[in-house]
Amino acid sequence: MKREALRPTDRKKRGRLRRGMYIVPSLFTSGNIAAGYFAITQCFQGSVQEPRHFDYAAMAIGFAIPFDALDGRIARMTKTTSDFGKELDSLADVITFGMAPSILAFTWGFHMLPTAMDPSLRQKIVQLGAFVCFLFLLCGAARLARFNISVNLLPKNPGRPDRKYFVGMPIPAAAGVIAAVVHFFSGTPVPNYRVAIMWMILVLLTGLLMVSTWRFWSGKEINLADRHPFQRIVLLGLGIYAIVFFSQVVLALIAFFYMFSGIFARAAYSWRRRHKAAHRQPPTAEGAVLSEASSPSNVAPIAPSIGPPGHP
Repeated sequence: MKREALRPTDRKKRGRLRRGMYIVPSLFTSGNIAAGYFAITQCFQGSVQEPRHFDYAAMAIGFAIPFDALDGRIARMTKTTSDFGKELDSLADVITFGMAPSILAFTWGFHMLPTAMDPSLRQKIVQLGAFVCFLFLLCGAARLARFNISVNLLPKNPGRPDRKYFVGMPIPAAAGVIAAVVHFFSGTPVPNYRVAIMWMILVLLTGLLMVSTWRFWSGKEINLADRHPFQRIVLLGLGIYAIVFFSQVVLALIAFFYMFSGIFARAAYSWRRRHKAAHRQPPTAEGAVLSEASSPSNVAPIAPSIGPPGHP
């Protein structure tokens, strides 16, 4: 049977519906940007007397992570992917997962250090902390740029061929580490220079992991349209319950588990390579068996040299 031709009005309605579908992923991206903007404004309002604003900023960054995960998935499901959407998503990630967590890391971890401590030491820590937070932002932007131009980029420690991996720690996960730590302490700023130095190391490590070539699990093989989603629905419900009622501990555990999973995967890969290389090495001279031609009985004795060189 021939398909019935559409009337001009029906074509217009279908065209409007099709164009409207392109707006849906962009709405989630806009929510991502809004969360990042809100987090930045809360960082400026936070203080030692009002630590809840830092906590609000951390939670806003955490809420932006599902928005970032859904916009791309919805675009692929509705077949509305576009170059505009990709560029908008990258810019949103720079704002929400680059700029916002770097400002949060600086204001919460360094700018609010007690003024009663040694002024020169405080100034040095604040200046160095500002530089480390800038490096976090720079690494995040470089991570996004590499992701946008790369095609089938493979990590230096490849994993299972049936799974997909990110090369380098994704910027939403890196921002999640910053936000999870701040939320774990309910937004209470760093109290002394020792904790500030530990915080500086953590921010620097997180930034370097983003530009690394190590593998991180992507989770893209998870199929939500499975015919038997009961187990996943139960696990998802338990996860949501744990996050809602025990958010401080659960989110910190998830963030650090994901971060150290990439470090452990790289360490395990290096250990396996060294272990295989040790077994492939040829036997040493001490353990080698002398051949018959090189046995001591077949080697002619060498007369000792008498006199200076050149004389018999």
